[in-house]
Amino acid sequence: MIRTLAIAMLLAAPAPVAAETIAIVHASAFTMTAPQPVRDATIVVTDGRIVSVGSAAAAPPGVRVIDAHGHIVTPGLFDPATQIGLVEIAGARDTDDRTVANGPLGAAFDVSFALSSNSTLVPVARADGVTQAMSFPGASATQPFAGAGALVRLREHGPLLERPRAAMFAAIGNGTQAKAGGSRAAQWVLLRNALAEARAFGASPPLRGPRDQLLDRPDIEALQPVMRGTMPLALVVDRESDIREAIALSSDMHVHVVIVGGAEAWRQAHALAAAHIPVILDPEVNLPQNFDWIGARLDNAAILAKAGVTIAFSVSGNSVYLSYDAGLAMRDGAGIAVANGLPYFDALRAITATPAAIWGVQRAGTLAPGADADLVIWDGDPLEPASAPIMVLIDGKPASMATRMTALRDRYAPQRANDPLPPAYR
Repeated sequence: MIRTLAIAMLLAAPAPVAAETIAIVHASAFTMTAPQPVRDATIVVTDGRIVSVGSAAAAPPGVRVIDAHGHIVTPGLFDPATQIGLVEIAGARDTDDRTVANGPLGAAFDVSFALSSNSTLVPVARADGVTQAMSFPGASATQPFAGAGALVRLREHGPLLERPRAAMFAAIGNGTQAKAGGSRAAQWVLLRNALAEARAFGASPPLRGPRDQLLDRPDIEALQPVMRGTMPLALVVDRESDIREAIALSSDMHVHVVIVGGAEAWRQAHALAAAHIPVILDPEVNLPQNFDWIGARLDNAAILAKAGVTIAFSVSGNSVYLSYDAGLAMRDGAGIAVANGLPYFDALRAITATPAAIWGVQRAGTLAPGADADLVIWDGDPLEPASAPIMVLIDGKPASMATRMTALRDRYAPQRANDPLPPAYR
């Protein structure tokens, strides 16, 4: 009923304009700058930015008012490792632009050229509260690099791309070593050599002469931001030995490393904390799906957080792939992490503020003054899978909650048009 009323209010309200001011009143606002929510909060938004969050504060006169009726309000969810916009159906090759299966491109591969704003999976993620994400490539034929990931913003209209070449990804282990001659040792040798070649190239770029390096020029140029420290190097690894190598690489080559995966990261928790290496993990991983996951356990996130490691969550939707049901899967994983010892606030940060910080997005993930006005009003606890957004705002503008699933419902069961969908079909 609450969702129905919210939708009716949206339809009846005048269309927002660029500089419109909105006040969300009577909210329980998790600003993500403090562990406790601001009770009976008034959140003022102007021109796409948060202006203020105050308890029991009066709304400015003459502004549009949205009554949250005591419900939880959070920043929009930030998926730190997804493939949304790159793949529609994993089994349909012409809809899958995640990776380079063959050819020369490695580090130079850039997924931003393939992002589809019209993917039917974008509205699904947005309707479940995801407003920003890192869309990254899968393991490529040119080992060990996958290519550059892109930051995306799930606006209702306009391009999906927010920032191209936001991180460089490399995958090691988990079966990818076959493309590097059969051994993960070769992957580490190739990675270290590539970074050494990139550093030498950056110090004195050759104008001409015989090729004496393994990397092609496009790949070696693509690694220059990594060597300058302006682009993080995301290493998709799970095995403890690979995590040890990642820590050593960060120290030896002076590059900013982010671990993606980290099924056995708990075994190196203190070393990761000392090296200031964040981990983007799947908190639902608890059984050895492969030999890199032998040490997987459900309290991985809790152990890492207690040791002082910066953590964020990315969960494979229904264990299928990283663009389906992204928001619900991520919330479900965060709830499982809480059930296994992670403090609630840390789990909520792991799907909002922390991913933004890991990828250097300055104005996302909080409700602090000056932050982007991407926020969600929930009908219940956002870490409860049965909960759902009442309203999602991006740039301070209410976004449509319509998806392909709601369109099918409305077409074939119009008498149920106002019913909320079950979580798996939002």
